[in-house]
Amino acid sequence: MGTTTEQPFRILVICTGNRARSQMAHGWLEHLRGDRVAVASAGTVPKGVHPIAIRVMAEVGIDISAHTSDPVERYVDQDFDLVITVCDTAREQCPVFPGAKRLLHYAFEDPDYPELDEDAFTDVFRRIRDEIGEFSRDLLLDLR
Repeated sequence: MGTTTEQPFRILVICTGNRARSQMAHGWLEHLRGDRVAVASAGTVPKGVHPIAIRVMAEVGIDISAHTSDPVERYVDQDFDLVITVCDTAREQCPVFPGAKRLLHYAFEDPDYPELDEDAFTDVFRRIRDEIGEFSRDLLLDLR
């Protein structure tokens, strides 16, 4: 009897800048499911990973410091089990993913409010991080 290797469930998370929300979702999904998922994230207009996103994710033990901010076009020809858009703008601008088995949209508030003082700014990132963490846990339970 031969052994079969189960392929990881492939997920792509998309937001506009691939700067905070999609990066945090990417981190949560990998952290919660490890090698059972293969997660990528991308942006319709990538702007680099936000340093506060890196910091607040580290506070919960998730390291996203090596993540890159990739253009969504990089993934268009790839097959995914699930493509998630996490902001309305990305949903509107997102290209078609013919290899996606399922599409899901859940809009999270953009935490990038530079007009706030640093403490309030960081608190917004923490709140969105926690909302994305809860969403990720629920999503993975539904995928079982």
